[in-house]
Amino acid sequence: MELAEVVRRRRMVRAYDGNPVPPEVVDRMLEHATRAPSAGFTQGWAFLVLDAPDDVDRFWEATTPPERAAAPSRWLRGMRTAPVVLVPLTHKDAYLDRYAEPDKGWTDRDEARWPVPYWYVDTGMASLLVLLTAVDEGLGACFFGIPPTRTTDFRSAFGVPDAYEPLGAITVGYGAEDHEPSSRSRGRRPREEVVHRGRW
Repeated sequence: MELAEVVRRRRMVRAYDGNPVPPEVVDRMLEHATRAPSAGFTQGWAFLVLDAPDDVDRFWEATTPPERAAAPSRWLRGMRTAPVVLVPLTHKDAYLDRYAEPDKGWTDRDEARWPVPYWYVDTGMASLLVLLTAVDEGLGACFFGIPPTRTTDFRSAFGVPDAYEPLGAITVGYGAEDHEPSSRSRGRRPREEVVHRGRW
């Protein structure tokens, strides 16, 4: 598929048909993710791959607040049909260490030097490559956040070290044919509203 077509087709898919995703396809998504740019070529990311049914179930148990689990929304019911969940994690210390190395000219790990926390930016770019690869492979995918109140349970369920912070999660699978976009879907803002040439 041409890149323009991949970009045009990319959307968040929130319900899946339950068919398994071939392991080699998951591997391609992750291989592409590791090609993302990163500040100082730090590559301060990691990916937790959950593609066994028990692991996927454990993810939802760990990350769903009890009140939502008791009365699951349409969104949650649809998302739970995904056979694969990928969790991109960012590693801030890797960036602070990298920029304290001699070739960067800084002598300390002072976080105040960072006008933007690129550990989030870079892991976000890697996540976008997962989303685009999913489209290219004929799959659906959705990036979403893990509730902050559930991060400790998520870490405990999967043994995630404290140094790694989940940026969110990505469900992956073959989109359900009868899935309709959320009623809260909004149209895209016109390019004229978001692009400013020469000055604002």
